[in-house]
Amino acid sequence: MTLTQLRTVLAIVDSGLNVTLAAERIHATQSGLSKQLRQLESGLGFRLFKRRGKSLEALTAEGQEVVTRARRMIAEAEQIRALSLSLKRDNGGVLSITASPTLARSLLPNALEALAKEQPSLVVRVRHASRVDALAQLGTGETDIALVSTSTDSPPGPLAVPMLRWQRVAVVPRNHPLAELRRVSLPQLARHALISFESMLDERSSLRRAFNSAGFNLRVSCTAQDSDLIKSYVRQGMGVGILAELSMDENDTDLVALPLAHLLPTCTTWAMPRTDRALSQPIERLLGLLAPHGDRVAVRRWLAGDRRSGPSPMTPDSVPVWQYTRPAVTPGRNSNLSPVNANPTHN
Repeated sequence: MTLTQLRTVLAIVDSGLNVTLAAERIHATQSGLSKQLRQLESGLGFRLFKRRGKSLEALTAEGQEVVTRARRMIAEAEQIRALSLSLKRDNGGVLSITASPTLARSLLPNALEALAKEQPSLVVRVRHASRVDALAQLGTGETDIALVSTSTDSPPGPLAVPMLRWQRVAVVPRNHPLAELRRVSLPQLARHALISFESMLDERSSLRRAFNSAGFNLRVSCTAQDSDLIKSYVRQGMGVGILAELSMDENDTDLVALPLAHLLPTCTTWAMPRTDRALSQPIERLLGLLAPHGDRVAVRRWLAGDRRSGPSPMTPDSVPVWQYTRPAVTPGRNSNLSPVNANPTHN
């Protein structure tokens, strides 16, 4: 028994038992409608209609009971469908996003600008939080989508779309001893106090593991939640900043950023929608804007667990990497990495 078969019965009843009219009402052929009715009666094991030749004459007692229950079932199905459409249409008119200040500042502006033009009535709420707090908000339903980063290619949750990969850099003032280097080694880095995010204190931190593996102590001067604050402390001479390369911008001309790709693993930023409800249209569109390397079909396949099939696989190693371009050295000035390219490129 299917909802289509029940709708067929109701169409017949509501058309005065006129099969031809019922077929027109539900945009079906008369033969198709008759087939649906026969299959339903065969599955149930009893007749729904009294017949006179090929014509339907009246509902049987059993048929009357089925019609009563079918109306309730169809009504409930329509309510569920309406709920789904409502959630997909506007998610209540509010879209909540949780991300670190760095990710919110570097990744969201262009995507949210495009989303606002397409859906001007949508209200977007952006919250700043650490990775742990962002995942907690996602779990409790306080946010609709969380942007988090990992130093591995393993998704941090059951629904996670890889958006971008990036490297870390060591950031120092132009007059710092490391500023003249084009490539910093771990022993050279270990001579200085470091400033980074609080996750650096975690024993599972890839930075701490790199130091421990090489037999060096990790000297921490200060931790902060915001990359701009870390850069301010670097300017004050409090230590060497360890930051995502995408946190550097055109205003950081007084700083030198040294690549650490040879010392630390590549990080992946993920967009994670809620798992307790269907994707709303704003969320699905935002995922597409944040992950332009994958089309809508690729995003849906990825979220459905299909990790590699299709013309646009979305495995972390296939998504764009945010890259630097290094300018030519100007005589009399320190060499420096240029600000982050605002247009990520593939490896």
